[in-house]
Amino acid sequence: MPDNAVAVPPKVLAALGRFRIAAMIVGIALLVLVVAMVLRYGFDQRWAVATWGPIHGLLYFGYFLIVLDLSFKARWTPVGTLLVILAGVVPVASFYAEKTVRRKVLAGERV
Repeated sequence: MPDNAVAVPPKVLAALGRFRIAAMIVGIALLVLVVAMVLRYGFDQRWAVATWGPIHGLLYFGYFLIVLDLSFKARWTPVGTLLVILAGVVPVASFYAEKTVRRKVLAGERV
């Protein structure tokens, strides 16, 4: 192990792995929801949001719980936790949050 490497506890690494998957899934699901909203409001296809909205809501709830799990295990600041939670509701922000969180957690930094 290099001298500047930080030993990250296994429970934090496991939570980080779950977070990375959840961030990608929620990011893609949010993009699909944007398409569904375009179909709904641009082309009057009510079924798109009616179908995908609840699915995205369920996926986001899972993301929320996974973020809380990682934030407690990695001892994040409340502001950092809130920002990562909010990244799940802004299109493409969860992709950026995933990269930032991964870098900081592996470096032993607080989010």
